[in-house]
Amino acid sequence: MAEATSNGKFRVIGTRPVRHDGIDKVTGRAKYGADYSFPGMLFGKVLRSPHAHAVIKSIKFDKALKLPGVRAIVTAEDLPEAPNRLEQAGEMAINPSHLSRNILARGKVLYDGHAIAAVAATSPHIAEEALKLIEVDYEVLPPVMTVDAAMNPGAPILLPELRNNEEGDKQTNVAQHMQFKRGDLEKGFKASDFIVEREFNTAMVHQGYIEPHNAVGIYNNDGQATIYCSTQGAFDVRSLSAQVLGMPVGKIRVVPAEIGGGYDPAMTWSTSPVSNRPLTNAS
Repeated sequence: MAEATSNGKFRVIGTRPVRHDGIDKVTGRAKYGADYSFPGMLFGKVLRSPHAHAVIKSIKFDKALKLPGVRAIVTAEDLPEAPNRLEQAGEMAINPSHLSRNILARGKVLYDGHAIAAVAATSPHIAEEALKLIEVDYEVLPPVMTVDAAMNPGAPILLPELRNNEEGDKQTNVAQHMQFKRGDLEKGFKASDFIVEREFNTAMVHQGYIEPHNAVGIYNNDGQATIYCSTQGAFDVRSLSAQVLGMPVGKIRVVPAEIGGGYDPAMTWSTSPVSNRPLTNAS
């Protein structure tokens, strides 16, 4: 909390607070999700699409499955149909059906690098070799490379079932219309001496925390599963994993491991539109 003292100074902002996890992280003692190791652990590798948009006509992995050391190969056919609805997950809403299709492509691939199949083997090297033996037959479709192109009339539709409130029962690539407004925009324009309009294109960005995306999963013979991963939302991981895997949520335990950093866009600092006083927590 950015609580201010009587003299207007913050108690934490502008100071040098003690990082209680600092010693563990700089000495390498901190354990992230990928640092856990268990007897009999298998290693996974993922086969990814070389196409940005294509129908998956067939996947043949018989040769890969016969490779010594390969224990399992999974595709989207091994995952249940996740519910097509929005679920609250942390500070954002996620559609479990879209999440499942992002984990393993179902029916067609939607971007270059989309996961097609995953191999579990006794070593990462064997899993890598198995990927080379998987045969995928694609029917390449026209890609959509920019946001503007995706919104143009007649653009290739990526998700045929996608709809939004603005366009009704019409196929679209626009998942949702959102507007952020504050104040009287027209009044502001009329009172302005100059109005500058520009269009900016930016690249996709992601925060640079010091641990990679990671997870170690254990599935027991009694149907109970445990997931070790670096996360700030253990309950969200448990809920979404249950829906994607078709398991009861009570049979999944999530152990949150160390994180290398985090940024919560919901925890921002703002100014009250009424009094112009700083809000201590504008989440």
